[in-house]
Amino acid sequence: MKFRKLMTSLTAAVLVLGMAGVSAQAADLRVGVEGAYPPFSWKESDGTLKGFDIEIAEAVCAELKRKCVLIEQDWDGMIPALMARKFDTIIASMSITEERKKRVDFSDKYYNTPAKFVTRKGSGLKITKQGLKGKRIGLQRGTTHQCFMEKMFPGVELVLYGTQDEVFQDLAIGRIDAQFSDSIAADDGFLKTDAGKDFEFTGGDQHDEACHGPGAGMAVRKADTQLRDELNKAIKALRAKGVYQKINAKYFEFDIFGG
Repeated sequence: MKFRKLMTSLTAAVLVLGMAGVSAQAADLRVGVEGAYPPFSWKESDGTLKGFDIEIAEAVCAELKRKCVLIEQDWDGMIPALMARKFDTIIASMSITEERKKRVDFSDKYYNTPAKFVTRKGSGLKITKQGLKGKRIGLQRGTTHQCFMEKMFPGVELVLYGTQDEVFQDLAIGRIDAQFSDSIAADDGFLKTDAGKDFEFTGGDQHDEACHGPGAGMAVRKADTQLRDELNKAIKALRAKGVYQKINAKYFEFDIFGG
């Protein structure tokens, strides 16, 4: 009888430990990141992920008391990978748009910055339908910027790339006449580098609400409403505690959260 009671106790203990292990695993928050969009995300030579998006993701995980598991994903496959449950949320400067909301849900915005064109200094390029006629404009494929260009400048030749770095590389060597992207990514990722010293912003801020939406949000599957609500609370908490502002100040000279 005592042996049977001992075995029962041991079995119960194993089950408890097993459930604790499952709970710990469930507590992990798997975050899809790009790692190829400085200053928001990039990868160091040793493979370490760095950038604003990366630190925001880690801060959100800390606020939620969940272990952060960062999973790299090419931009073109971000939403399909989320739907396939490769990760639980996307924190990769993904703009909240009506088109994307047909497939996924979003947290509130966690930043909002304008888009701009970059051209070689003194090019005289006019940001009009006529001014861009016959010019090659580079941009990252599958972004809100592609939506904007196709809507506002139909017929203009667009050269599409898998990553923003590829856009900057071809602009620097003259394969394209201009590029169109988020202004912060263009400034920190190109204009402030040696490769971008002969280039400048042209044409001012560009925005179309239908294409660009209200800012960048954290994407989740539509069924994950609890996670979406938790992310919203975390964003607000990070702002209220000043954590967001400290991360922001490491990368930017102004508050990119937007009005």
